[in-house]
Amino acid sequence: MWLLKAKQLCRLSLTGVLDDCLCDIESIDDFNTFKIFPKIQKLQERDYFRYYKVNLKRPCPFWADDGHCSIKDCHVEPCPEVCIRYCTVGKGCLAEQLEAFIDWARYDDSQDHFCELDDERSPDAQYVDLLLNPERYTGYKGPSAWRVWNSIYEENCFKPRSVYRPLNPLAPSRGESFYTWLEGLCLEKRVFYKLISGLHASINLHLCANYLLEETWGKPRWGPNVKEFTRRFDPIETKGEGPRRLKNLYFLYLIELRALSKVAPYFERSVVDLYTGNGHEDAESKALLLEIFRDTKSFHMHFDEKSMFAGDKKGAKSLKEEFRLHFKNISRIMDCVGCDKCRLWGKLQTQGLGTALKILFSEKEIQNLPENSPSKGFQLTRQEIVALVNAFGRLSTSIKELQNFKVLLQQTR
Repeated sequence: MWLLKAKQLCRLSLTGVLDDCLCDIESIDDFNTFKIFPKIQKLQERDYFRYYKVNLKRPCPFWADDGHCSIKDCHVEPCPEVCIRYCTVGKGCLAEQLEAFIDWARYDDSQDHFCELDDERSPDAQYVDLLLNPERYTGYKGPSAWRVWNSIYEENCFKPRSVYRPLNPLAPSRGESFYTWLEGLCLEKRVFYKLISGLHASINLHLCANYLLEETWGKPRWGPNVKEFTRRFDPIETKGEGPRRLKNLYFLYLIELRALSKVAPYFERSVVDLYTGNGHEDAESKALLLEIFRDTKSFHMHFDEKSMFAGDKKGAKSLKEEFRLHFKNISRIMDCVGCDKCRLWGKLQTQGLGTALKILFSEKEIQNLPENSPSKGFQLTRQEIVALVNAFGRLSTSIKELQNFKVLLQQTR
């Protein structure tokens, strides 16, 4: 009965038009299911997008390291066939494969970058095969995980300390209403909070959908955990917060969808390719990416980013810089995550969202790109491109998994 009640309340809450935009949830569900999800899944399996270069050894810049998660599922498995740092010829790695990755790096280094990529060139940075290290529930939880998210919300979402987030265990019984405060903010600051909340909801959905259900003779079985989903999103158990968070997931999806539609001209140029050294696969990967871009352009209820930072030029510029610095700080907090696999996916999805924001704030530069020569202004690195596509792929998967949970809840009558 309680599962049925959760299903009914969740369904009632997840309908209609989203706040701060003119798009409804039902249109996003249909568009994602029939247009985006199947294609983005295929794209993520291609070599260009499945290998992500990341430094998982950067120390936390904000508090003393409290140690890394010792649970085996927290560990990131570097792919011995492609990770340059951990691979040597004669130990399961072919010389030509190593040379291919070195060639990738040479190719990227020859391009005009938007900024210096110190982290990518760090000796601690390594290529990780995302297909071999899927995002799922690892058992990482408790004070360490709570401190990361608490720092993100309390110190970076333009929130005064006198206002407490719902369900915060430190919140007093009385105080200013969180949503009264949020609704009084300017659009830009409301958007910032919704993006972070949507990202948090998406990650929680991934963990519920890919949960360790049992382990027999050392063989784990992963799958959807309805009870965990209910605990995190049921409107009764979360005091109405679950549906709000899921709506923020849809809002985040719209933001990244808009960024993909805006960046299409960058990739449509003949001088941009998805280089892996395999010309045939590179051409197929670009064709599939351009097909997805065409689909994003066909969506008729995009978020209007021009409504942001539309005040006086000086004030808008200052607010945009504050927006950027707050988000940059959140990306640094990801180096404080104690679980390597959680850190990997946290860094990737944060960078993907950061790349989407970079695109939305660079409309003029993208419109003025030269057709037959590398751009001197707007530029995306391989790492940014891989993060952008995979981050949006995660959001697409979250919305698809949400539909699956609705079916599972219905079947438990």
